[in-house]
Amino acid sequence: MACSYVFSCSSGPIKRRESNAVATEIERKFLLRDDSWRADADAGSVMRQGYLIGARRASVRVRISGERAHLNIKSATLGIERQEYEVEIPLTDAEELLDTLCERPLIEKTRYHVRHDRHTWEIDVFSGDNAGLVVAEIELGSADEAFEKPAWLGQEVSHDKRYYNVCLVTHPYQDW
Repeated sequence: MACSYVFSCSSGPIKRRESNAVATEIERKFLLRDDSWRADADAGSVMRQGYLIGARRASVRVRISGERAHLNIKSATLGIERQEYEVEIPLTDAEELLDTLCERPLIEKTRYHVRHDRHTWEIDVFSGDNAGLVVAEIELGSADEAFEKPAWLGQEVSHDKRYYNVCLVTHPYQDW
């Protein structure tokens, strides 16, 4: 059976892009000073994701979060701005891709959301081969957008490729 997918920007609902538009994710990553963020966090969503390809120019990721699954293509650009395209796929397709085609180890984590000032932070608590790693991410509208840093926020690691999920497959946190 042939499938037809509509790609979207990662930060919004599925929509068609204008022909000349580029889907850009602007995201900054930080380590955390402590666990005080947990007081304001939601219940969290368990995620399992794997990479079909992590090439010089782009990565192709399959992710299951709860009962939803997505296929994601992201440019392999170091820094806070990257091209990103995402489409929802059937859960059974994602499970099959993760079980048979994705590189090992799979990335396992629980993602929590914490509202602070005008932004929602995503806190990823990794498990499996990356247990012990906790990273906070914030998506911004522009690279120079100002935001208030919560007291629990630590060192910025946006430009350190070791913290990119695609790199955690080949160099898991447990091996650092």
